[in-house]
Amino acid sequence: MSRPPYPPEFRRQMVELVRAGRTPEELAKEFEPTAQSIRNWVVQADLDEGRRDDGLTSAEKQELVRLRREVRQLREEREILRKAAVFFARETDRPR
Repeated sequence: MSRPPYPPEFRRQMVELVRAGRTPEELAKEFEPTAQSIRNWVVQADLDEGRRDDGLTSAEKQELVRLRREVRQLREEREILRKAAVFFARETDRPR
């Protein structure tokens, strides 16, 4: 079972502590998240703030999720329209 995500303010505080010289391992012992989670937060904060450019910012990740959802919906709608077109083509080809 997974726990709810840590609040953004808590993540920001962990990032600031790492930037101030604490190690993710120290913080993991003192607080609950794993050292790897803390390292991930630091990397994401660096991406979001333009300190590094080897990954997607949070805004880019959100846009990617939104666009993938939109593509999935459009594909489903296209498939429904294709099936409807086939159905109606059969109906109009039938002799009365």
